[in-house]
Amino acid sequence: MPKRISLITLLVICSLWMPKPAAAQALLPHTLQLDTKKLEQQGLSLAQEAAQLGQFRQYELALPRARLAAQLAPKNDRVWFLLGGLYLQNKEFDAAISSLKRAQSLNPKNGDILFAMGSAHFQQEKYQAAVGFYQQGLKLKPNDPEGLFDLGNGYYMLGKSAEAIAQYNKAVAADKKYWPAINNIGLVMYEQGDVDGAIKQWQSAIAIEKKAAEPLLALAVALYAKGDQRQALSLGETALRIDDSYGDLEFLKQNLWGQRLLADTKKFLELPRMQAALQQRDPSAPGLTPQ
Repeated sequence: MPKRISLITLLVICSLWMPKPAAAQALLPHTLQLDTKKLEQQGLSLAQEAAQLGQFRQYELALPRARLAAQLAPKNDRVWFLLGGLYLQNKEFDAAISSLKRAQSLNPKNGDILFAMGSAHFQQEKYQAAVGFYQQGLKLKPNDPEGLFDLGNGYYMLGKSAEAIAQYNKAVAADKKYWPAINNIGLVMYEQGDVDGAIKQWQSAIAIEKKAAEPLLALAVALYAKGDQRQALSLGETALRIDDSYGDLEFLKQNLWGQRLLADTKKFLELPRMQAALQQRDPSAPGLTPQ
C-alpha cells in the first residue's frame, strides 16, 4: 500500500499548483483557512465506514480510513478507540496500545478502553499487566460480564484457578445467558480433574446456546473419555458441522483449552468419524486435521 500523504502535506502540494504572483510583488506569508468542523465531520464519516468494514474483518480497507479519521478528528476519543480496536484485531499491538492510550487520555472514564488495553496485553501473553487493566476497567464498569470474563481468563492464565472461577461466576451473575463464562468454568474444572463438574458446566452452556461449537466439542471429548462413545461421536460431529475451526488443536489452545483437555481432544479428533467429519466439511483443507 503506498504511503499515505498527510492532510497538511497534501494542502501544501496543492498550493504549488496555484498561479504564482508577479516577482515584483511583495507578499506576506499566509495560511490556509481550514474548516475544522467540516473536516471533523468527514473524519467521523470515515470512521463509520471503517467500523462497517471492520465488522466484516476487512482490516486492510478499514485501517487506512480509521487512520485518516483520527487525523481529521484528533479530539474524538471514539475514533481513537476504533483505530486501536482495528489495530488490535490486526495484531498490531504496539500501534493498538498507542491509539488506545490516546483514546483514554481523551476519555479516562471509558472502561471499555481499559478492557481493550487488557486484551492487547493478554494477546501478548503479558497476563499480569492484562489483569491490571481489566481490574481498572471494572472499577468503571463493575458489572460488565465481558470485563469479568476477561479478568477470569487473565487469572486462569496466571494459574489462579479459584480466582478465575470466581470472576466467571460474577460474569454469569451479571448476565445469566453469558455462556462463554460457563464454558470456561468447565475448562478449569477439567484441568483440575473434575470431569463430571466440567460436563455439567458444558451442558449448561449448551442449554443456553445450542449452536455453540465449543461446549459441544468439549462435552463430546469428556463423554468419550468416560466411555459414552455413541453420544460423544454424535456431539462431536455436530460441533464440527457448526464450526470446523474447533478441529484445529492450535485454535483450541488459543481458546484456553488446557493440556489435559487438549490431549483427550487429540485422541478424539483422530477417530475415523471425526476425521470424516472434518474432511466432509471442507475436503480441500487438510490443515484441519490434527497432527
